[in-house]
Amino acid sequence: MPYLVHTAHAQFVGLWVGVIGWILTIVAIGLVQWRIWDVSDVSIINSGQAWVGIWRMCFYTHSLVMSEYEIMYCQKIRISDAFVPNEIAVAQPMMLLAIILGLFGNSSAIYGLRNIYFSLDEQKPIRLAFSISGGLLILAGVSSFIPLFWNLHSVVTNQTINFPTNFYMPPAPVEQYIGPGIALGIFASILVVVSGAAFLSYKFPEGLRTKVQPSSLEEAHTGLGEIGMMSLKSTPMGSSLTVDYGVDNPAFQT
Repeated sequence: MPYLVHTAHAQFVGLWVGVIGWILTIVAIGLVQWRIWDVSDVSIINSGQAWVGIWRMCFYTHSLVMSEYEIMYCQKIRISDAFVPNEIAVAQPMMLLAIILGLFGNSSAIYGLRNIYFSLDEQKPIRLAFSISGGLLILAGVSSFIPLFWNLHSVVTNQTINFPTNFYMPPAPVEQYIGPGIALGIFASILVVVSGAAFLSYKFPEGLRTKVQPSSLEEAHTGLGEIGMMSLKSTPMGSSLTVDYGVDNPAFQT
């Protein structure tokens, strides 16, 4: 196996970019601030602002509990709920799919880089590992791009959600903004796609020898050894063994 570490610097960086993008995708999924709603009625939503994510809706209030302190009131959003808009219903499975694809894509990348750095295999498994990794990472990025931009469009066009009464949310906000969940998710998806493109762009260098050739010094020693063995085999029994490697220096002998 030839030395290939110097050919995979971009892929090594791509692995770290892909891992970071995959972790940020997980963080974006867990954030509730995908859509930020400003509401006019502050009798229950005391802060005047509510957060809508793909898994739950939350806002600060001190009216729903017997406490002098504000607490965060949250309600889960399930894909089976009738009021859930299409962009949120699609976002839940597709974002989970992006996590799974990113996991397998990064795992395949690690396997390919392991073969390169430890010279454990031939070029075919390396190419296959990088091709699978690049394809899965790009699919992961696309899987997250679709729901992210769909929710982004809903915010820009000020789409409403008919929440049930136990959510204590108005059917339409006064104004809504893009939350950090969408922004972070888009940034993470870009990192994942860039990582996948880096692995797909890898080309195995042509003309590299797959076997290590002996150096000239090793060849010289090997040649001398072979000459000595030939002289030993050709010498008859009882005669003296003479191997002439050159002419003695008279000055040295003196």
